[in-house]
Amino acid sequence: MTRRLSAAPLSATAALALLAACSSQASPTAGREPTAAPASATASATTYPLTIDNCGTQITFTKAPSRVLLLNGASVAEAESLVALGLSDRVVANSQSYGVSDEPGMVEKVAALPTGGVSLNDNFEVPREQVIDLKPDLVISTWAGGFDDRIGSITRDQLAEAGINSLVTPANCANGATDPRPQDTEAYEKQSVESSYELLMTLGQVFDVQQKAADLVDTGRERVAAAAAKAEGEEPKSVLVVYPGMSTMTTTGAPAVFGGGIYDDIIAKAGGKNAFAGKSNAELAEVNVEALASADVDLLVVGLYQPGEDGPELAEELFAKYPAWKASASKRYVTVSDSPYLGPLNAIAVEKLATALHG
Repeated sequence: MTRRLSAAPLSATAALALLAACSSQASPTAGREPTAAPASATASATTYPLTIDNCGTQITFTKAPSRVLLLNGASVAEAESLVALGLSDRVVANSQSYGVSDEPGMVEKVAALPTGGVSLNDNFEVPREQVIDLKPDLVISTWAGGFDDRIGSITRDQLAEAGINSLVTPANCANGATDPRPQDTEAYEKQSVESSYELLMTLGQVFDVQQKAADLVDTGRERVAAAAAKAEGEEPKSVLVVYPGMSTMTTTGAPAVFGGGIYDDIIAKAGGKNAFAGKSNAELAEVNVEALASADVDLLVVGLYQPGEDGPELAEELFAKYPAWKASASKRYVTVSDSPYLGPLNAIAVEKLATALHG
């Protein structure tokens, strides 16, 4: 998920893209078994030409891309992943942004990526004419819908005709696709922290930085396992994740509630259970004040979306509005920003939640 909300309301298409980029539907199985040792990622040098399957499309790279355009898609996963892999110099234009980060320096590093002078259309996407004018050798979209010309971007076929490769974040192949493959639908509905690692490893292979990708994945898995160990033998506590600044994503005006997929997985790994686990995007958008008031909440997770948002102040406002929560009596909350999203920072989210839940 990722772009900064402006003061103006989002268009219906942009709001849908934002919600879809921030959420996936099914809930991974949570368990409190002893934490197993994380598997190690493997790495080897990329041999070109490299052909990979991406959402059912065969893509061939004759060399590592050097002029990358990042479509917006209400995401920052791809920009942060390229930064984490040390590939900032390969970006010719980035349209992704986020105003705050759980990783020190990440906001500045993403902001430092060249924008190529692109101006987004009403759906917050790069128009096809600007895509072609930039002469990229790879265009990356966080979701399949990013290559739907109905929202003003460019199709994968049109890019191929121009000799430009395209890539969709693997876990989002079914998101916005008109006829997704069953395996892509399953991957989208069962997104987890491993989906973030899959993105890193895919980029590592394409850009021939597989060892860097493997190191990031191994470090992430080790940190998640260490945080998860804090919860061993304890009953999962109920966790509510809300982003007050994203209330325009809902149909009720209530704070945006995050659930399903990677969010449930992060909470489970931290020793909790999502108060709105397994809900679809449409169901989450309908969560109203009454549903929030009756939720079982041991820990409140306040998501920060825009610069200047005050986490403690937002938490106190929510505690005052929903006094029946156990978290309101205990004043138990934690703040996050981009670390729960698909991307390279999930270990931070697990660590923060595990510490808040279990010390």
